Order: sequence, then C-alpha cells, then structure tokens
Amino acid sequence: MARPKPWEVDDELWAVLGPLLPKVERRPRHPGRKRHPDRLVFQGILFVLHTGISWKHLPQELGFGSGMTCWRRLAEWTAAGVWPRLHEVLAGRAARRECPGLLPGGRRQLSHPGVKGGANAGRSPVDRGRTGSMHHLITDATGIPLAATLTGGNRNDVTQLIPLLQAVPPVRGKRG
Repeated sequence: MARPKPWEVDDELWAVLGPLLPKVERRPRHPGRKRHPDRLVFQGILFVLHTGISWKHLPQELGFGSGMTCWRRLAEWTAAGVWPRLHEVLAGRAARRECPGLLPGGRRQLSHPGVKGGANAGRSPVDRGRTGSMHHLITDATGIPLAATLTGGNRNDVTQLIPLLQAVPPVRGKRG
C-alpha cells in the first residue's frame, strides 16, 4: 500500500476538522459561484505549506482550487480562530490516547529580518542594527508545536521562556 502524501486528509482527521470550520451560507437572492469544498481547499493549503511553492503556482490539476482560493480560505479560517481550536482538539486527543511522546520536548528559536517592520520588529544586535523579529517555539518530545510567540529581534531568548510557557494551552485528558 502506498504511503499517503502529507497533504492528503483522511476521513478520521476530517471528522475532527470539519466541525471546527465556520459554516458559510449562500445568499438566497444572489448566490454567486459555489464555494470550492472545504476539504479540498484544506488539502491545497497543506500542499502549499508542505512544498513551499507560492500560492499563485498551486497546480489546478490537483483539484484543490486556485491558489487565491486557498489563500483567502486560510485567511478566513485564521480570522475565525480555527487553528488554535484545531491544535487544542488534536493535543487533547493525543493526551487521551496516552501518547508517550507528549512530554516536554524542547524550545526552539527562529529569527528573520523584518521586511516591513511592525509591532514585533526590533533592532538586531548582530545584524548591524537592522530590524527583525524572532519566533520562539516550544514543542513536545515528538516535535509537535505546543505554543509559539513572536518578539523583536533584539529580545533575548531567555527572557521569553515564561511568556512561552504561559502560551501553552491546557491539554485536556487524563491527569498524570
């Protein structure tokens, strides 16, 4: 049996994800074009994130819809708070299954230049004072992200440990 591709969503995952997505009703008088199915668009988002291609180069032959459709739906679902809820539900399911990998695993840090600045950009002490931002990430033992924060590039990583730990959502399941 062939190994499934990382962007393919099986029925079990879709049963968890489907109810978390906002329901969009068509207008009765001017319904417009039918929306592309959410499951295919979700797979298109995963395809773009996995392969790293740009949204406009998403192949139409795959059936995921256009890149702009996937990008708009990603923005719509982000505004609706789908991703934190999905993360919480999946982490809770993993805890109920008593997965041995859900142990405090590690803390990671990524930094990149701030292209247009913003609220979380700060002067970098190692990059000739250019603005930049830093992503702080905490994962479990298997590498699944538990929480992430964004700070200016001039913030020390040690000072961000407590806010990062406070950002970890509670995992529901059996105690211990």
